[in-house]
Amino acid sequence: FSFLQERLRYVLGLLLLLHNTDSFYVPGVAPINFHRNDPVEIKAVKLTSSRTQLPYEYYSLPFCQPSKITYKAENLGEVLRGDRIVNTPFQVSMNVEKKCEVLCNFPNKPVILTVEQSKLIAERIREDYYVHLIADNLPVATRLEFYSNREEEEKKKEKDVQFEHGYRLGFMDGNKFYLHNHLSFILYYHREDVEESQEHTYRVVRFEVIPQSIKLEDLKADEKSMCTLPEATGSAPQEIDPTKENQLLFTYSVHWEESDIKWASRWDTYLTMSDVQIHWFSIINSVVVVFFLSGILSMIIIRTLRKDIANYNKEDDIEDTMEESGWKLVHGDVFRPPQYPMILSSLLGSGIQLFCMILIVIFVAMLGMLSPSSRGALMTTACFLFMFMGVFGGFFAGRLYRTLKGHRWKKGAFCTATLYPGVVFGICFILNCFIWGKHSSGAVPFPTMVALLCMWFGISLPLVYLGYYFGFRKQPYDNPVRTNQIPRQIPEQRWYMNKFVGILMAGILPFGAMFIELFFIFSAIWENQFYYLFGFLFLVFIILVVSCSQISIVMVYFQLCAEDYRWWWRTFLVSGGSAFYVLIYAVFYFVNKLDIVEFIPSLLYFGYTALMVLSFWLLTGTIGFYAAYMFVRKIYAAVKID
Repeated sequence: FSFLQERLRYVLGLLLLLHNTDSFYVPGVAPINFHRNDPVEIKAVKLTSSRTQLPYEYYSLPFCQPSKITYKAENLGEVLRGDRIVNTPFQVSMNVEKKCEVLCNFPNKPVILTVEQSKLIAERIREDYYVHLIADNLPVATRLEFYSNREEEEKKKEKDVQFEHGYRLGFMDGNKFYLHNHLSFILYYHREDVEESQEHTYRVVRFEVIPQSIKLEDLKADEKSMCTLPEATGSAPQEIDPTKENQLLFTYSVHWEESDIKWASRWDTYLTMSDVQIHWFSIINSVVVVFFLSGILSMIIIRTLRKDIANYNKEDDIEDTMEESGWKLVHGDVFRPPQYPMILSSLLGSGIQLFCMILIVIFVAMLGMLSPSSRGALMTTACFLFMFMGVFGGFFAGRLYRTLKGHRWKKGAFCTATLYPGVVFGICFILNCFIWGKHSSGAVPFPTMVALLCMWFGISLPLVYLGYYFGFRKQPYDNPVRTNQIPRQIPEQRWYMNKFVGILMAGILPFGAMFIELFFIFSAIWENQFYYLFGFLFLVFIILVVSCSQISIVMVYFQLCAEDYRWWWRTFLVSGGSAFYVLIYAVFYFVNKLDIVEFIPSLLYFGYTALMVLSFWLLTGTIGFYAAYMFVRKIYAAVKID
């Protein structure tokens, strides 16, 4: 049902895009109009930390609870991200100020935290946890003001404002732990234009919080749940001693401000909040360099090939033809089927499946239909698309398997449908067991896992079989030259024709094209940032496809010139060379950017990185393989062979 809801949202998003193309942000849902005094519900999403990478649900800590806890029905993407959206006892009304109010219902009785609860809170503060709340689907942000490295005179005038997601649970001073027990909510509204007779309507356009730690004795609460905040200078923070029981009050205040920000662009603040100014220059720089290199490569290859083909097709120089050299020599072996054709075609089928999924997801996201406001939409769409793209994966795998003289099509189809997804499911299941052990909300619940298995065997598998059946029945790819009966001997190869050297050489250019984007993607995954540069990502993806294809063609050309005709597997491995660099970059990112010290977070990081690297290798290997295959068929069709 939630999937249908998502689909309806996308259609709505498209209509809004057509209707209102001037605003950057296309909402996934319709705006909610509030009148004065209308309740604005504040919900909790989860607790996160980039140090442990383990999200927890809000009520895993002893916060004040409402009389009835209700969890929001979530889509697949939200569940996989570890979101558990739940109601909270904060009472907020549109455009109604609150000075200070006690959260739990007994103002004179403070909340007593047991030793276990105190220990847990202290541990979460030490692990640098952030609390994420939402109001009208807008996430809460903490404003950070600081002076940038500008000239001294300018310093006095202007502060730089940045926002970080959520608010810190607490802070440490020496070996003492302090909890943020008072939240000052600042909500911004935009007043909508209405006719004079009608009541004003408001829309929420920003949600900020200033967390404070105030000692129980300094918060003076009365019978009506009201409290008075102490002067900023004289108040002591609320310490949490993990060795004994602690008494404290949870309080909050609400302040409303009018804002000029329109509802359509209310997400802009959140999307530009990362401290990394987008390196437009370096992105454009990498684009230009790659296009330049691509142009040079294309020219060299085309000129060399023209010369080769012209030489080979000169019929008058009979003496020359007797001593053939270079790639024409191996024409009788170049299309000899490789070892393990079933596994090769299965991996390429999965590569095609990934390619179609990534292309469609990036394109749809670029149109703004998978914006961060529709939580989990990106992940949900990616999962479903991967399942449905099984038709194309099966078709290409089946046709290639037949071309490689394979006969057992049913086994081949089963291999295509289970090899790559099986590895992914296996790794995720093992990692999930560790997350379960930590009682984190990041663990995929058992029913969701069963649902994913049902999708795999109920949607993906039949579709792969269907595609494979039609692909296997279709005419195989026609190879322009016949294969000899007896395989030709391969001369001894130079050191630089080694597979590993090839991987290192082939990986540089595609990796160089995308490593800046990679930084933003890693920040989005591991540091709870929002990723929204989908327009650039689409451009980078196209450059990646072009550079992988070209490198693959160059490598296969050198290999055939060296009279080595075993190019099928080698091209697939070498074209995926950039995945090796992605792995090295992931290790560098882990060491330099993240301060993960514990075993399980490290295991999660490297487990998910392994999946990313594997998927990236399949993707780039497939692109390179098909480029090389088309190239080889083209050049052998162009020479006359007796």
